Amino acid sequence: MTPKEVLDFAKKNKVMLVDLKFIDFPGIWQHFSVPFSEIDEKTFTEGLGFDGSSIRGWQAIHASDMLIVPDPNTAILDPFRKYSTLSMVCNIIDPVTKEPYTRDPRFVARKAEQYLKSTGIADTAFFGPEAEFFIFDDIRFDQNAHSGFYFIDSIEGIWNSGREECPNLGYKPRYKEGYFPVPPTDSQEDLRAEMVAVMQQCGLQIEAQHHEVATAGQGEIDMRFSPLVNMADNLMLFKYIIKNVAVRNGKTATFMPKPIFGDNGSGMHVHQSLWKGGKPLFAGKEYAGLSKMAIHYIGGILKHAQALAALTNPTTNSYKRLVPGYEAPVNLAYSARNRSAAVRIPMYSENPKAKRIEVRFPDPSCNPYLAFSAMLMAGLDGIENKIEPGASLDKDIFELSAAELAKVPQMPGALDKALDNLEKDHKFLLKGGVFTEDALETWMAYKRKNEVDALRLRPHPYEFFLYYDI
Repeated sequence: MTPKEVLDFAKKNKVMLVDLKFIDFPGIWQHFSVPFSEIDEKTFTEGLGFDGSSIRGWQAIHASDMLIVPDPNTAILDPFRKYSTLSMVCNIIDPVTKEPYTRDPRFVARKAEQYLKSTGIADTAFFGPEAEFFIFDDIRFDQNAHSGFYFIDSIEGIWNSGREECPNLGYKPRYKEGYFPVPPTDSQEDLRAEMVAVMQQCGLQIEAQHHEVATAGQGEIDMRFSPLVNMADNLMLFKYIIKNVAVRNGKTATFMPKPIFGDNGSGMHVHQSLWKGGKPLFAGKEYAGLSKMAIHYIGGILKHAQALAALTNPTTNSYKRLVPGYEAPVNLAYSARNRSAAVRIPMYSENPKAKRIEVRFPDPSCNPYLAFSAMLMAGLDGIENKIEPGASLDKDIFELSAAELAKVPQMPGALDKALDNLEKDHKFLLKGGVFTEDALETWMAYKRKNEVDALRLRPHPYEFFLYYDI
């Protein structure tokens, strides 16, 4: 929509408030609301002022003033507010230079799309994330100087099979057996359907929804692919809807990668393809029906995967999921159909428009603007430098001998290792000014201080089980 069309739409729907949403550095939506009377067409070019000093990873207190400029193409009616509210995703502008703010993750993604076009390789990068999540009935956690704990509960949790529920009806998915059972074992079919209905109301195109592998309410809802920035916007709206629908039904949803010990974590497989002039570029006569361009794109992803991890798997909890020998694809190989490879080529269709690659190691804790941009830049580096990914790995990785497995590189085993890899390998991200040294240095410093070191300094409850009697 144009700014005028947005204003007319708001008047037609008797909008009272305009909610301005933007993403912080780690990847959480922030917002503030203004009366509709404070918005006019100039707002879409001149913006509104706000204090950026309290936003994680952003301005210092002595340079706190920022401008927020709404993107009219993102305007929707917020489905959860009591009073009629127009919601828009915004870009951040430096009020002194009037230039986009370099630490705004959405600006990074916009630059990634611009860089793609400037290369002449393609004009559109399509992304299709499959973000898994858990829906719980109760979550409690605390950490202080003398104690620390978390407690998760779910009516679906198999650990409650013997609980007095007056009556307990059973039908609780066993560990690793939550994939595709019909109700009543799948107790959240209607809840996910409600989420889908709200998503469609907000303009998201949904392809499927289902229960996922884990017990205790793991689910997945799949969106139709979309260009990079638009898909990152959509993923943030997707998370917002899932969390708010859960809350209004007395439940809580999380995209934390590994909340439950002993069962599958939540990943986010990301389908990717390049197009130019409305034509797909990843279909061809190479392995699994891919083009040479797609093979080189895979080469770039695999070459830089250990650095990408700092952006695609950016939490300490991410590495509770990325553990060798378990369900997550930590081995840096590619394969058709083999779901244990870090990069898979889906074989559902022979239609060239459906040809894509699926990067399987990311998880939904990532900031999508940064993660999608980084994967695109890695893939483009592979194309520009004709990086070969080596031979495909079509064996079951879990059946490989120790000698065979030793030849396959792996994802880093912890966030600090991933950050070290990013520090050593990030020149490919700087091309076209997509990422800046400042943005990457700020990211690494923030993660090391606020997450890696913060966790390292605190005793873990399981350490008491292991070591108290020493």
